[in-house]
Formats: sequence, structure tokens, C-alpha cells
Amino acid sequence: MRIKRFIPMLGLLAAVAAGTLGTTTGTALAGTTLTGAGSSLVAPFVENVFDPDFQTKYGTAVTYGSVGSGMGVTDISGKTVDFGASDAPLTSAQVTGCTGCVEIPWVLSATALDYNLAGVSHLYLTGPVIAEIFLGTITNWDSPVIAKLNKGETLPNETITPVWRNDSSGDTDVFTSYLSKVSLDWADKVGSGTSVSFPVGTGAKGNSGVAQVVANTPGAIGNNSWFYIREAGLKAVGIENAAGNYEYPYAPNLVAAAALLKATPVLSTLSSSNATQFATDLSLVDPLYQKPKKGKKPTTAQKDEQVAYPMSTFSYVIARPDDANIALVKEFIAFALSSAEQAKGIGGTLQFAPLPAAIVKADNAAVNSL
Repeated sequence: MRIKRFIPMLGLLAAVAAGTLGTTTGTALAGTTLTGAGSSLVAPFVENVFDPDFQTKYGTAVTYGSVGSGMGVTDISGKTVDFGASDAPLTSAQVTGCTGCVEIPWVLSATALDYNLAGVSHLYLTGPVIAEIFLGTITNWDSPVIAKLNKGETLPNETITPVWRNDSSGDTDVFTSYLSKVSLDWADKVGSGTSVSFPVGTGAKGNSGVAQVVANTPGAIGNNSWFYIREAGLKAVGIENAAGNYEYPYAPNLVAAAALLKATPVLSTLSSSNATQFATDLSLVDPLYQKPKKGKKPTTAQKDEQVAYPMSTFSYVIARPDDANIALVKEFIAFALSSAEQAKGIGGTLQFAPLPAAIVKADNAAVNSL
């Protein structure tokens, strides 16, 4: 099994991010404040890039509540915020509850696993093994199954403590969707969604809450987005993708996963009847791998499949055309989707990736439809 490490290349990613959005509604209103709520995954990007840059350019502040994807959907459905944010596509029931809402992928990121094991420099896990850990079937770090994947590492005789989100979370949706694809046992016993009943371990609120519990608990492994893993000084797990390579949530690996999309839905026509297909079309979880034929060079898609990170995801902004500040919401979303803003997520502490050109085009049409 080949282990591959991929170092971010800023020039390449900036080229992928290139693209412009059409003008939406004119100049934003200085002094007005937009309110948003939802995904904690996207919060660092909104709070450290989109908000200050938008305020500098337009004189308009954005107040964002990092309350989790589930609450973001609830708040925009209840018309208590100007926009919501979720790392999971709306379900049929949520589309019905958020009448007229348009869901737009505005950030490319990933959810990941972090761990607290003293002296362990790297940790590689396959999907089925991760499922067994979170099902409680594998309970100790020196399990022969884990040791076989991590030759050269001295794994401690220490109890594994799985840590998961106890609030409604898009990270949970991505994580459990991945486990449901790689483990029939997980699919049958737990399933997927923004909230599930984890069989073992301990829960915590938000990405920051999970990171804190993992950091304070020797032997812990938790489900977190990359920003919070780095912020807490933790290490990420290298997760095996369908090509058999262990990958991390680095920006090029997210770009590779997004490049494998088979279809881009018309974002402005989301309805309860097509919500499932919408989610399927935009899913980046565990893309398949087709081995090149003997004697043939791998295609561009096969090269992407080899390095794609298996828990990549879009994060979505949710807007409703009847919002009192819809003209300003459109201005803000278009601003966030610009190539200049997207490029600011690359590298540094954020570690987001630029959106694919096809998604930017679909986003542009969706923004203009609001």
C-alpha cells in the first residue's frame, strides 16, 4: 500500500480558483449589519476573511454565530438571521421548512479525525477500522489491526476514547456518510445524518468542543475540521482513500476530490422532490477509484482519484429571497465567492481550498436568481 504526502502548491491552487462572479445588486449599504449563523467548520473563514474584508470594502459588518449546521438551518428557516450556513445539503424536510431557500456551496473544505497519542508521530487508518473504533469493536490502540496499518510506530496499550459532536453538525453528516459507504456494519447499526446515536465515546459541542476534549483526553480520537485540529495543536489521521493511499485534508487533496464531480445541479431549483439527488450530485465523500489499464497512463480523473481526500465537503450558505436585506446578502455572497476571497483560504491556518470553476458558474447563476 503506497503512502503519499501532498504539499500544497499555492500557484496551482490560485489558478484553480480563478473566475469571477457577476455583479449582484450594486453597492452595499454602509452601516448595515448582516447576521448569519450555522456551520462551525466555515466560521474561521467567515470571521477571519469574509467579514473583515467585506466591512473594509463596503463598511458593512457581518455578525456570524458558530452554532452548528443544524441550528444554522433552523435559524434561516425561522427568519431570525439573514443567511444560514451548513456543511450538509438540506434534506427534503428542511427544504419544505425553509420555503424558497437557495443553498449555495461557497467553501471547499473537509472534516477529519484528530488524535491524542503521546509519542505517535503519525497514525494511518482505513475506513472499516475507523468504523470499528466508533462502533466500540476495537477498543485499544495497540490492537493488531491498527498496528498492522502503522508499522514502525509504537502504539500504546491505551483505551480508545471516541469523541463526536453532540449538536446537529454537518461534520457529523460527512463523517457518518463516509462510514456508511465503507462499512456495512456502520450503515446498518448507526447510519448517517447531522445527528446520529454514536454507540460509544463522549460527545462535545462544536468543532472547538471536540478539539478541546481530544486535547485533554489521552487516547482520544475525534471528528473535527482541519482548522480546529491545527488550532488545538493536534495531529490529523491519514485516512485511506479508495485508491489505497493515506491522505490528509490538504487543499490539493480537496481540489482533487471536487474535480471528480459528475454533475452540477441547478442550485436555484432545489426542492423537496430533488433534495436527495441534489445532495448526491454535490457529494465529495469517498470517490471511487478506477485503476489504469495495464500499459496505459492514468487519466486526469484517475490522478485525482489517487490523491482525493475521502471526507472532503462543500460548505453551503443558505439564503432566502424574502429576506429584508436580500440585496446586501447577494452582495456578500458574491463577494465571498470571488477568486480573491477564495484564494485567501489557501495555506496558513485556514487550509480551505478554492471552489471548482463549474461550481462558481452555478453559484453565480444561483446568486443572481435570488
